[in-house]
Amino acid sequence: MTPFLTLFTAPKPFTNPHIATIQRNAIQSWLHLDPAADVLLVGDEPGMAQVAADYGVRQLPQVACNKAGTPLVNSIFALARQASQAPLLAYLNADILLLPDFVQAARQVSQQLQDFLVIGQRWDLDIRSRLDFSPGWEQRLHADLRARGRQHLPAGSDYFLFPRHLFTEIPEFAIGRAGWDNWMIYQARQQGWPVVDGTPSIRAIHQDHDYSHLPDGKPHYTLPESRQNEVLAGGASNLYMVLDSDRQLRGGRVRPPKMTLMRLIRRTEVWLTPPSGERRGPRWALARSFRRLRRRMTGSL
Repeated sequence: MTPFLTLFTAPKPFTNPHIATIQRNAIQSWLHLDPAADVLLVGDEPGMAQVAADYGVRQLPQVACNKAGTPLVNSIFALARQASQAPLLAYLNADILLLPDFVQAARQVSQQLQDFLVIGQRWDLDIRSRLDFSPGWEQRLHADLRARGRQHLPAGSDYFLFPRHLFTEIPEFAIGRAGWDNWMIYQARQQGWPVVDGTPSIRAIHQDHDYSHLPDGKPHYTLPESRQNEVLAGGASNLYMVLDSDRQLRGGRVRPPKMTLMRLIRRTEVWLTPPSGERRGPRWALARSFRRLRRRMTGSL
């Protein structure tokens, strides 16, 4: 039977004990969705083959990489599409826990739209041990999220849900570096595909972690690969975020997003950002002033 949904990811190496724990947690949460989704692990990082065998999921090791050895987004998406017959695909960062509301949201959006991209804000939660997926795990996780969770700011996205016929052409972005996720949102808007903010309906939970897997243990924003991603995206003007969505999923219905002061500030910022991507001149200066205002209000990128 063809699955309704295929979830795919490109995990980090499973050598760091904490990273291994949260990635295993994430994969198990996907496998416990109802109905069960098809799960694909893309890449050949250390420990991945063992995890795929442990959970009975497919590994797609022949991913193309850049000179630094980082898997390329276009190759990851192409491999997943080739390996799946599901009508819907979803790329997820490998530390994201899902609950059954993700599958419910996928069905609701696909019944109302033909072409779409679903994104959304995540919830951050500090998890240090393997989760218990015995019956009642969703309720336990919900309770923990209510007690200790923090909603992340509306910058970027950790999941991308879309019909399989979309995103067939993607630049050679480096996965796990800044910019490619923002381009996904921009590209959908440019193509006229509704970008649905699933935040009101989806509790996607990000398990906190450090950046010990990156050079000097620092976030990826200043890495050369992130700068190259921005170039491939066409510049800063093509880097969108959740605030740039033009739909929301609320109460099971796809609706126009509620206009908020933050969305208005972001729209003005986007309008002022030079389409050339040049970071100079009076227009760029005005765009930066709105960006600083938005960052003061939310702390987002």
